Amino acid sequence: MSKKKVTENTTFTYFRPIRKHTLRQITKYYILNYYCKLVLKLSSPADTEPRKYHIAACQIFKDEAPYLREWIEYHLLIGIEHFYFYDNNSSDGYEEVLQPYIDREIVTLIKWPEKHAQVKAYEDCIRRFGKESDWIGFLDVDEFVVPVAKKSFPRFLDGFSRRPAVLLYWRFFGSGGMIDRDRKGLVTEDFVVASEKLYTKGKCFYNTHYDYLWDDPRNGTMFHMLWTKVHGIAIPPTDIFGRFLFENYNPASRKEIPVQLNHYAVKSFFEHREKDKKGDVFYDRLTHGDSVFYGRDERCSIPDYQIYKYLARLKIILEDESRNQKPDTKGEQP
Repeated sequence: MSKKKVTENTTFTYFRPIRKHTLRQITKYYILNYYCKLVLKLSSPADTEPRKYHIAACQIFKDEAPYLREWIEYHLLIGIEHFYFYDNNSSDGYEEVLQPYIDREIVTLIKWPEKHAQVKAYEDCIRRFGKESDWIGFLDVDEFVVPVAKKSFPRFLDGFSRRPAVLLYWRFFGSGGMIDRDRKGLVTEDFVVASEKLYTKGKCFYNTHYDYLWDDPRNGTMFHMLWTKVHGIAIPPTDIFGRFLFENYNPASRKEIPVQLNHYAVKSFFEHREKDKKGDVFYDRLTHGDSVFYGRDERCSIPDYQIYKYLARLKIILEDESRNQKPDTKGEQP
């Protein structure tokens, strides 16, 4: 194998350089892509029962109360209908934020005290709630799904109805030079300086009409690479362009980006520092030191306002406190 490193291509940024792929590996990639397409073309989904929701999202969180309402209302705005929230030992008054959504049956709240068990929580969601929604996305509170060339996120996913999972690529957003900020401000408004290209990782939306690949090491980080099975054959996710993903090979594409996943992994300097104080839902070590902040921030130098097309509507919704008031039942007949 060539020792030359691939740092990026015309579409993707590789934050961690990979070895240059050989002709043999590239040929294998295209053969496997054709094979997966053929398997799915000749097969039907394992389960065709109708679901209660079309699109849902699952999140495990710890002490994220200031960010939850913006995240929920934004994703309701783009077409996600229900949310499964796994509380990982929070103590910041998150219940007050979530209770109105629970009352409206928009949020299902699950207590999840086990530490560093993100994948277990997500797999629990598939087991318990997989029959409720056609699609379940596995997202964090600092990740926002943004339609770009494809104006409707539900229509985007409808184009993948015969695919078991789809990976949305991250676009990283930096601090924009903020050391700290007024936490009452919107994440989606305050941070607009982004990486020029998409990153080769992101998060998956799972088509629950296909079988999840249980007890397989390939699903060790299933939120990044969610494998399913069709008639016993393991199938990886496709990317936003419909290509199956193998061996970390992301060929360049000059197609328009249909959807991106805004990843506000940095925010302001002090917000980033607070991440390590909370602990991580996946790693059992500190993962957000200052060097990580600087490294990610230095990759972000291009303004990206794609999410701004939703900002006015989002602000109006967030300012309408009556949306989250409990229904008035006075005077109703029993």
